[in-house]
Amino acid sequence: MINNQEELRQTANQLSAKGKGLLAVDESTPTIGKRLAGINVENTEENRQAYRGMLFTSEGLGQFISGAILFEETLYQNHADGETMVSKINKLGIIPGIKVDKGLSPLAGAHEVETWCKGLEGLAERTAEYYKQGARFAKWRAVLQITADGCPTDLAIRENAWGLARYAKICQESGLVPIIEPEILMDGDHTIETTAEVQEKVLVEVYKACSENKVFLEGTLLKPSMTVSGADNKNKAGSEEVAKMTVRTMNRCVPASVPGIMFLSGGLTEEDASVYLNTMNSIEHKSSTSLTFSYGRALQQSCLQAWSGTNIEAGQKALMARCQANSEASTGDYVAGSQPSSQETLFEAGYKY
Repeated sequence: MINNQEELRQTANQLSAKGKGLLAVDESTPTIGKRLAGINVENTEENRQAYRGMLFTSEGLGQFISGAILFEETLYQNHADGETMVSKINKLGIIPGIKVDKGLSPLAGAHEVETWCKGLEGLAERTAEYYKQGARFAKWRAVLQITADGCPTDLAIRENAWGLARYAKICQESGLVPIIEPEILMDGDHTIETTAEVQEKVLVEVYKACSENKVFLEGTLLKPSMTVSGADNKNKAGSEEVAKMTVRTMNRCVPASVPGIMFLSGGLTEEDASVYLNTMNSIEHKSSTSLTFSYGRALQQSCLQAWSGTNIEAGQKALMARCQANSEASTGDYVAGSQPSSQETLFEAGYKY
């Protein structure tokens, strides 16, 4: 039995607190480079420091954000003024977290699109160091894809579920609350019913693996995709159907002991990510598990464009608008269009890295 259960429980409850969600700022160096290229900013450590420093000096951000998922560089980085990024985050009343996986690799013996997530080797030592540095939770992203020719295969589902469970157990032994993230990509033209069927199968396997590994569920969070149609489906489900199917799927498969379901945005537009979450929180949900957000692009797209490398005030204003919108959505109180947002598509086909 893990001897730090109470600390894990308290951290998980703080992260899933009513009206708050997670800011995912854990883009790898190549991925943040793509985002910076979109605003004509060079991908240097100084510019990454400036951008993330702008985020973590946004006054009042802790009203809406309970935790920030960081890339390793940021966890060990100082702000331009010399203070550590971790200190800046703590001053906002936000809990620092850390991405601990090492990315995706092709899964031998499976379909060509299928992957497994690297990073278990040496994870115990790394998570112990991350805890010392101030991190209190972690993230590990497994990726599954629906295809017309049979994906995800049983092999891919089992491999990724087991990896998530092993990661979760190792993190808890180091004092970190694990976010369990079995993402199902939006790629494809499948129906929302197909997504729901696959997602149920995946979540059942994930929690079976967690049980076998004796993961303390009260000290975990789930970060799933919303149950949506494939990006190429010509009859895409609207917000009401997405909310209904997502809540049904979570009710069926997620143990009530999990304190928070922190949805990823997965390529939804900023506004849709808020509207879908709001609609979910406007219908009946059978357990006390919170339904909230852990968004990356859906919190940062407008912010990045407003900042454009130098405009700190505009960047922070845009960030706060999206964070407030999703805070309101997590309690079912968001009025569509009440905060400035972008309806620019954030979908990237085959987004695996």
